[in-house]
Amino acid sequence: MPTSPHRSYLTGVGTILILVGLLIALAVLTHLTGSVVLTRFATQMFIDVVLVLGLQIFMGNTNVLWFPHAGFMGIGAYASAILSMAPMQKSLTLAHLYPFLADIHLPFLPALIGGALVAAAVAGVIASPLMRLSDFPLVITSFALLVIIHVVLTHWHTLTNGPQTLFGVDNYTSMENAAVWACIFVVVAYVFKESKVGLQLRASRDDLVSAGSIGVNVVAVRWIAMVVSAFAAGIGGGLFAHFITSFTPKAFYLTDTFVVLVMLVIGGPATVTGAVFGTVVITFIYQGLRWIENTINVDQVFSTNIAGLSDVALAIMLIVMLILRPAGIFERNEISWQSIKRFFGRAPSGAAVMPKIGKEVN
Repeated sequence: MPTSPHRSYLTGVGTILILVGLLIALAVLTHLTGSVVLTRFATQMFIDVVLVLGLQIFMGNTNVLWFPHAGFMGIGAYASAILSMAPMQKSLTLAHLYPFLADIHLPFLPALIGGALVAAAVAGVIASPLMRLSDFPLVITSFALLVIIHVVLTHWHTLTNGPQTLFGVDNYTSMENAAVWACIFVVVAYVFKESKVGLQLRASRDDLVSAGSIGVNVVAVRWIAMVVSAFAAGIGGGLFAHFITSFTPKAFYLTDTFVVLVMLVIGGPATVTGAVFGTVVITFIYQGLRWIENTINVDQVFSTNIAGLSDVALAIMLIVMLILRPAGIFERNEISWQSIKRFFGRAPSGAAVMPKIGKEVN
């Protein structure tokens, strides 16, 4: 039977509350431990949630493998850092910065949003022609765009200090404000998915020709998703910049692209639930493996240091997941109170049999 609009609305609100509640619970538990190490891990996790949700807005609704996300993250990071740095610090770090930028000194929030707007504006200009492509040409072109952004960030010495480290960025990002932004983008990603543009995107994802034949402007809706996705990447980049406080263009290249993609693919690109759960699960596994790797090296368990254990394990996990469950943990259905009850075997007596979490309704 078709689902009523009122019930669908309540289900959506329930999904948002569950995901936001999960993030808040993780933040509270981390705060209660008082561990500095866990706090840093949690802060990075919340930043990654923003980034992965931003990627889900475009990639999850279009089914297009999209590489430049980390590049837009870098644009947001550098832009927000420049907007928030004190003029005296800029004279030390960016001695040849353009005069109209040298005296700008904004508070954290305006600088963060300003950096995200710059990333969204760049995406809106350079990504518009790409939205006319499809399939392999679009994927290859998107990877080329990532390379172009990286080259520009690496060699635009006036703005980015080139390949050298940009230092002196104020440490404004805390676990609390990173968690707030993660919760905000849970709402943004879910509302976008259920909006008219999101529905049109998923229609074009399932059948590009049929969507165009019923009046869907595929180029326009893809462009909107791309701009919103880049804005989220810019917010994530700004949070990262004011958390790590010093970075180079390498921080926004292949490694970060791979990690964010793995988080989304393993969780399930088609759902907001998959983006959140994928990020949380992979963060615990990835950071745990890095801790094991560092412990082995510090204790000199082997005659030589080992490197890349966490990256190799992550790659193996991705391969296994693509073989066993290519659509991710949450394939199509978002998490809901009903699905949680079914998962724990507490469905009410006489209730209709429903698919388990992550299974697509035929």
